[in-house]
Amino acid sequence: MQNTGGCLATEHPWGSSSQLKAPLEKPSATCAAKSAQHKIIGSIGDCLASETPWGSHRKPPLGKPAAPCTTIGPDVVRPLITFDRKPPAMDATQIKEKSCSAIQSCSKELWDLSQEIWKNPELAFKEHRAHRVLTEFLENRGFRVDRHYKLETAFRAVCGEEGGLHVCVICEYDALPGIGHGCGHNLIAEVGVAAGIAIKEVIQDFGQPVKVTVLGTPAEEQGGGKNILIERGCFKDVDFAMMAHPDICSIARWRCLARVSVEVTYKGHASHPAYQTWEGTNALDAAVLCLNNISVLRQQMRPHHQIHGIIVDGGSHPDVIPEETKLEFQLRAPLRSDLDLLERQLVACFQAAATATGCELEYEFHKGPEYYLNVLQNDTLITRYEKNSRDLGVEFCTDQKVFAGEMFSGSTDMGNVSHVVPSIHPEFSIGDTAATHSALFTKVAGAPEAQPYTLTQGKVLAMTAIDVICHPELFKKMKEDFKHDIANT
Repeated sequence: MQNTGGCLATEHPWGSSSQLKAPLEKPSATCAAKSAQHKIIGSIGDCLASETPWGSHRKPPLGKPAAPCTTIGPDVVRPLITFDRKPPAMDATQIKEKSCSAIQSCSKELWDLSQEIWKNPELAFKEHRAHRVLTEFLENRGFRVDRHYKLETAFRAVCGEEGGLHVCVICEYDALPGIGHGCGHNLIAEVGVAAGIAIKEVIQDFGQPVKVTVLGTPAEEQGGGKNILIERGCFKDVDFAMMAHPDICSIARWRCLARVSVEVTYKGHASHPAYQTWEGTNALDAAVLCLNNISVLRQQMRPHHQIHGIIVDGGSHPDVIPEETKLEFQLRAPLRSDLDLLERQLVACFQAAATATGCELEYEFHKGPEYYLNVLQNDTLITRYEKNSRDLGVEFCTDQKVFAGEMFSGSTDMGNVSHVVPSIHPEFSIGDTAATHSALFTKVAGAPEAQPYTLTQGKVLAMTAIDVICHPELFKKMKEDFKHDIANT
């Protein structure tokens, strides 16, 4: 993922000497229920392709084989949720304070965990060391861990009871080639583990069944690990999912782009470039024209539509007219429907170059695991995230372009998760202006100065989950927001 802007927000996650001194909002109602029973009806929405968290499991189709993790399924209506609630031992504010204390009490261990991942960067689907230290850490803290959950370097760590709300906090831990953790995935993993620990600490205080899952997802940078997990049913009983990403500033409602990649091949005929050149058909000319056509197209492209590409193979020798060339492109746009338009425009550029040079054209859009959708920031969840962040001293970016929705950056497979279950994926400052995907950001992500910011994010995610668990009206509104977002994406 790419950096979001040039504004640096500062945070004061510790406040005074005690991390619990930051004000916590008194909720309008406590978790306790005066009646013996609450009934909650929620609609999952138009794209919840394989999810029936309570009652019998209904399994609608996951989508087309070429894109099983991104196809929106039929409308599925959540069954009536009914559960007995025992009076909680404390109100929501006290539960939040207790959860924050749990993170603070193991801050040293969380730092060590993050450092172990940061010092040993591993690429997509090869995160064996990170996988081992994360699963051992969670097992040692009482989670039930499936070590190789659907993928060799994925895991699922669970605590709590079936029959109630199911919260999922997500860890990433793959690195970038050449520069290590230049996207700060060591910190994302730490945030996910910290939030899981915090929710687990208070899971008996809710007076209702609650399950928390810390889900380890490999290969975000390349490979679409979350999309494979979606395809294999890993989110079928999840009510909402959360993660947080480090960056140069704190932006709750960060907007990322949908992304698809395409491979292009031009085939011509080889010949000597200085003798009987008319016998050749230059596939490199087609590749160059293709790039020029796309450059011209950019003048008419819509805002936030992006095309990036390279020539992968431009020929074998300068004394041979190239008979085959290959190019790769990535297309990005705010919505999946925007990508459809961009694909049609790009194909016209491909075809024009082939026609002009007499070459044959082959192309293929890849809509499997690496087909990333835009992130749908659930309004109910992100609003509570913003409130809890401010309660702990987080200062968000004040750039008006951010609030006007004019800033987009990067792409992530968390976008696909947000099309399956209500989700949030905010960005948080770690106190430096280094751009992500850079060697400098790698250094910053491993610095002790990033720790207070990272621990605060674990607390905020846990507090946000506590809000939804304790207030049924938030759960219902969260599901309504989700259905609205899916209908308008």
